Amino acid sequence: MSQPKAVSMFDARILVPALGGAFSKLNPRTLAKNPVMFVVAVVSLLTTILFVKDLVTGAAGLGFSFQIILWLWFTVLFANFAEAVAEGRGKAQADSLRKSRSETQAKLLKSADGREWREVAGTSLKVNDIVLVEAGDIIPSDGEIIEGIASVNEAAITGESAPVIRESGGDRSAVTGGTQVLSDWIKVRITAAAGSTFIDRMIALVEGAERQKTPNEIALNILLAAMTLIFVMAVATIPAFASYAGGAIPIVVLVALFVTLIPTTIGALLSAIGIAGMDRLVRFNVLAMSGRAVEAAGDVDTLLLDKTGTITLGNRQATEFRPVKGVTAQELADAAQLASLADETPEGRSIVVLAKEKYGIRGRDMTELKASFVPFTAQSRMSGVDLDGASIRKGAVDSVLKYLQLQAVSGGAATPDAVAREGQAIAEEIAKAGGTPLAVARDGRLLGIIHLKDIVKGGIRERFAELRKMGIRTVMITGDNPMTAAAIAAEAGVDDFLAQRRRKTSCSSSVTSRRRASWLPCVATAQ
Repeated sequence: MSQPKAVSMFDARILVPALGGAFSKLNPRTLAKNPVMFVVAVVSLLTTILFVKDLVTGAAGLGFSFQIILWLWFTVLFANFAEAVAEGRGKAQADSLRKSRSETQAKLLKSADGREWREVAGTSLKVNDIVLVEAGDIIPSDGEIIEGIASVNEAAITGESAPVIRESGGDRSAVTGGTQVLSDWIKVRITAAAGSTFIDRMIALVEGAERQKTPNEIALNILLAAMTLIFVMAVATIPAFASYAGGAIPIVVLVALFVTLIPTTIGALLSAIGIAGMDRLVRFNVLAMSGRAVEAAGDVDTLLLDKTGTITLGNRQATEFRPVKGVTAQELADAAQLASLADETPEGRSIVVLAKEKYGIRGRDMTELKASFVPFTAQSRMSGVDLDGASIRKGAVDSVLKYLQLQAVSGGAATPDAVAREGQAIAEEIAKAGGTPLAVARDGRLLGIIHLKDIVKGGIRERFAELRKMGIRTVMITGDNPMTAAAIAAEAGVDDFLAQRRRKTSCSSSVTSRRRASWLPCVATAQ
């Protein structure tokens, strides 16, 4: 299930139903909610009745009256159409989410200790059902891992491109429906009943984004109603003055004058203004839950930003090869590139490119080398390649060092403690600089560390400076350790950061308001 795209206000799924909604909203009970447009509808009906009466009697000068009637009804219908478009937006987004949910299939296990399964619709799952989710599968519903470990892509929920490790036991066993398993397999016990999953709550959240009047809009409506009442009394006195002067003014002219005087345009465009604000936020991937949220955007004084994908590009890039003593940078780069030739991740591709650009090591064909690629798994936290009797591994520093220890136990050469300590020292230095260390070993020998760096988005420091001038404080939230977070925060130019935070729900950014706490587009707390 992919993340649903924001529905444009010009989408046919919104515009076509809105045309019918413009006429259905001519119901007096609905129109009465907008006093200005209710008055316009009343005078439109009055002039229409008078026009039909004059048409039957054959009165002259009906062209002017007909033109006035057309403009009056167009004004009323346009206001209704704008309101229907605003309401249709939330419905279309909710329908998109429902379609994505209904298309998800699940591998329901016949028994918890077995691997035999049958395919069922994800929406038919019940609490305590156990499903098997393998590499490439979508997790069909919220649940808890009871067996296995896997790398999970939570981009559809959190917006972060970097996958996370989920395993049974501990605080990393919870999984969310709509996320995708990238490697290995897991058994998941369903913990959410139908209608109460994260996706269901998201649908309810989107449906709750229907058009709602804001406090400012309510106050403006009261003002418009008062002005309308004043102009009603003003226009009602005109026939008396005209009669006193010996003249007469047609009712249709009085109606035209009245509609011109009252703030019809403001009353008709209130909904359109709200739509424009919500649509502009959607273009920036922000779902405004109501007009209140749009207004709250003007009261923001603190902006909470997720690091990955918001402040950084989300894909770590290799920036440096750090060999241990006795190993040349060329040798480390060559081994790192060989281990990454079949690695299709952004990190793997960046290692190949860095080795080529910095040391002139051109990529080689895995087939010609007769090499066997070792894929990354959540258990090993390593990948690599075996060729010509050589074994190359790259991965998390602790995992590679553990791998070397096992090799030594199996009869291979033991890694000297001094080399292991040097590798760990380099890794700590990289972490303090805000990077991610990746160890490389060949034939039981630690070669060095690759420096993977979170690339801060270009120009974001200047944007934060502009926000600071506006009186808005920026805070970065990340799951990284404090040293890494501090380095990235300093490079990005944020005012403060919160490190080692585990997200409970998903959002790329949130805001707090001077008047009250507000969240755009959804709640994304850290604990």
